[in-house]
Amino acid sequence: MTAPLIQLRGVTKVYGSGSAEVQALRGVDLEIADGEFVAIMGPSGSGKSTAMNILGCLDSPTAGAYLFRGVPVHRLDRDQRALLRRAHLGFVFQGFNLLPRTSALENVELPLLYRGEPRAARRRAALAALASVGLQGREHHTPAELSGGQQQRVAIARALVTDPTVLLADEPTGNLDSQRGREIMELLAALNRDRGITVLMVTHEADMAAYARRVVRFVDGRLDSDHRQDGVPATAAPQPEKA
Repeated sequence: MTAPLIQLRGVTKVYGSGSAEVQALRGVDLEIADGEFVAIMGPSGSGKSTAMNILGCLDSPTAGAYLFRGVPVHRLDRDQRALLRRAHLGFVFQGFNLLPRTSALENVELPLLYRGEPRAARRRAALAALASVGLQGREHHTPAELSGGQQQRVAIARALVTDPTVLLADEPTGNLDSQRGREIMELLAALNRDRGITVLMVTHEADMAAYARRVVRFVDGRLDSDHRQDGVPATAAPQPEKA
């Protein structure tokens, strides 16, 4: 039997000490298989963002185990976690986090620049990533010349350019109107379905979580529920987006 891609075993996260101590996670057990699309939900302070930070190797558990393809991530040092993050994880944020005076193409090239990839290789990979999210012809536009939905597509292309195993999306539709939000969710669902990329998404929005194949809900630092759901919502014909 194939081992899960990701395992959390009894994961606890404590911030502060004494009277200021806060238990953000309280013994969380979670398994995620290769190719899943999981929505992570819960009220503010429920622990979902803390769990996401641990899954993204941005933080470490206070106790318990985090395994990525059997590797005990909780035992890795900061540099080793950075290597795992660089090799296997892509990130998409609510605020896009694009460099404002830099073209879409150059924004997407950045992760490869940090890897030391040659310029020609960076350019080819970035062009392919932008094409994969439907931004042909927008490669040389700066973020100010793009709509919010297009900026998020650039951010997704930047996450995809390193060919990650897992895409971690933190409220990816939070700054978008409902139509553009649906377009981004359709894109994430297609990447999961057609390319087999594992998608982990934090969201407050039930209609966006409906695109996921599985929804886990955190309450008070614990995993409160975990259920699978059928299919992706039916979609209307996409409308062209203006810059």
